[in-house]
Amino acid sequence: MKYRPMLRIALVLAAALPAWAAQPVHARHGMVVTVEPHATDVGLKVLESGGNAVDAAVAVGFALAVTHPSAGNLGGGGFMLVRMADGTTTFLDFRERAPGAASRNMYIGPDGRPTRDSIEGYRASGVPGTVRGLEQAWRQFGTKKWADLVQPAQELAAKGYALSYTEATSMRNAARGRNGAKGLSDFPASNRIFLRDGKYYEPGDTFVQADLGRTLGRIARLGAKDFYEGETAALLAKDMKENGGLITLEDLKSYRVIERKPLTGKYRGYDLITAPPPSSGGVGILQMLAVLEGTGFEKAGAGSAAAVHYIAEAMRHFFADRSQDLGDPDFVKVPMAGLLSPEHILQIRASIDPERATPSSQVKPAVFVAHESEETTHYSIADEKGNLVSVTYTLNGGYGSKVTAEGLGFLLNNEMDDFAPKPGDANMYGLVQGEMNAIQPGKTPLSSMTPTIVLRDGKPYLVLGSPGGPTIVNTVLEVLLNVLDWKMNVQDAVNWPRFHMQWLPDELRMEPGYSPDTIALLEKRGYTVKPEAAQGQCAAIQISNGWLEGAADPRSGGKAAGY
Repeated sequence: MKYRPMLRIALVLAAALPAWAAQPVHARHGMVVTVEPHATDVGLKVLESGGNAVDAAVAVGFALAVTHPSAGNLGGGGFMLVRMADGTTTFLDFRERAPGAASRNMYIGPDGRPTRDSIEGYRASGVPGTVRGLEQAWRQFGTKKWADLVQPAQELAAKGYALSYTEATSMRNAARGRNGAKGLSDFPASNRIFLRDGKYYEPGDTFVQADLGRTLGRIARLGAKDFYEGETAALLAKDMKENGGLITLEDLKSYRVIERKPLTGKYRGYDLITAPPPSSGGVGILQMLAVLEGTGFEKAGAGSAAAVHYIAEAMRHFFADRSQDLGDPDFVKVPMAGLLSPEHILQIRASIDPERATPSSQVKPAVFVAHESEETTHYSIADEKGNLVSVTYTLNGGYGSKVTAEGLGFLLNNEMDDFAPKPGDANMYGLVQGEMNAIQPGKTPLSSMTPTIVLRDGKPYLVLGSPGGPTIVNTVLEVLLNVLDWKMNVQDAVNWPRFHMQWLPDELRMEPGYSPDTIALLEKRGYTVKPEAAQGQCAAIQISNGWLEGAADPRSGGKAAGY
């Protein structure tokens, strides 16, 4: 996603303005925070009409597939973390899965090097999970009629809506790839729908998606069965077969959502509920918070060189662990007890030099660091009964594989690139990947998506998440620390400038907003500091003193709304 210069200025100002200048949206009954205003409005109307947070989450998921096509999706997958008012919690894993015809070396070319097939075109797609995931959430917790939750998205697609500057520019920028990569213009249906065959959409133009409207109409009438077994499934399988893709009708028919037990942990008396594997995010949050809790880092103050140093060191060690120890728990044994053991936490904490950065070459060697695009999206919802939903879902890359399914109107993911195309070798992004994340039929690729809920005294306190590939985990961590340690209001916590350390490459990436003195002190400690235009797009809700406080991220142009 492109970030305009004005946004960079806004990020710098966000750190300097007093707390009263960045207030969250306040409401008593319900709150929806998403990356796109139309989708926020859809979710809010569901809440206002008596639906619960899960109802709203389903409607928002479908709406974003229409109004935020670079990441919102029918042809991708994701995670939903639910905490109902009665204390029931669950984690729905509707990530994409490797097709039955997938094989370990399917993306290795004749020269022994990874090809681009895992990134663009029909062979890049895993079996989509979004539609079945949203339906399962509704079946377990929803209260409204299914058709009523899909209808707003159907109308937005069929009747159209006015494109924002951000969405119109995003589609134009995706027309052509860079450095030999393919873009939307290389695939007929994508070129026709999103680019008007080269007559690019302008901000304010009405964007109609007739094919997608018809697909959503069938899903509204017939449910997920249409997508996985009906007309939509047949058309998708036919398009795949005609263009060398791997997804078959049997792959679609056999797709199942996996309900998993959320990870839980504590930090300074707060209870955390977060994402289990195949997300790497939840274990990362719990490990990094445990390491930090015993250091006294918070005393140095938000934005100080000392605080950034301790947080960056915790990040460095987690990403080293992530490189070799995490994968799909249905295929590999994930050493959760070891990753979160007191002994391991103490070992990491003891290795941190208060005055010096630890060179990544001295930290446990990596086998794998997954690539995951920033073109994911997250939304957070709370209702008046105390139900909370945190959803992160994705096509992986911006506009996924760039392929729009012929006659169906939705983009397909390029999630197969989250696997290791060639275990042990660097992929085309320079990242070394290993055996835990090797391709196998039916396997789920490792993810960084980290939907998270926090309780205080057993009651809802915070719900949040972010897109951003590997930066997701660190973005969620930093917003948590801003609220829990430095007592920022949730909007200030989201606005605050961020930084990212992921072990390799050995560099500290920092948004605008940190003082030259802070950067100089970090460089003196041994960090290689690199500027970063923007990191993540957190959507957060805080529940405090009877108020729901919603914070959309100024990096995204999103919207928080409540009633």
